[in-house]
Amino acid sequence: MTFRLRRQVLFGSGVLLAVLGVLHLAVTPLIVRMLKNGLLPEAVEWLTPPMLLNHVVVGILLLPLGVLTGYASSGAANGVRWAVIVTRVIAVTIATLPPTLFALMGSRYFGAVPFRIATAIMCTACITLLVAAFYPAHGMNRRTTNQPE
Repeated sequence: MTFRLRRQVLFGSGVLLAVLGVLHLAVTPLIVRMLKNGLLPEAVEWLTPPMLLNHVVVGILLLPLGVLTGYASSGAANGVRWAVIVTRVIAVTIATLPPTLFALMGSRYFGAVPFRIATAIMCTACITLLVAAFYPAHGMNRRTTNQPE
């Protein structure tokens, strides 16, 4: 994989993660509406705060993961140690999401278009990020900083 392609894939994966964070935050009111339409008022009152906390926290955390991946993309493509470590840690972390999602959620939620879109974005980001972050670094400059030599 060339430097340019690796940088673009890492940067694009970071953008996908940030988009997923925005999407996560954007659909939060829809989920509250779904709760209100499908549950008794007592259950809505009980379930809404933890659901909001979970959904908002995940959305907020995806934003810096995406930005950090994009920020580290050029350094990681160059073999800069800190950037390679950052992109690999994020790649492994994100790689746990699809199997966890499928194990916990099953297939019943895939009728919802936002859920399918979010799942497609997450899987795409996961695969591309893993490939680019762990692609063999043959011939790469393995500097430890971004400072010119």
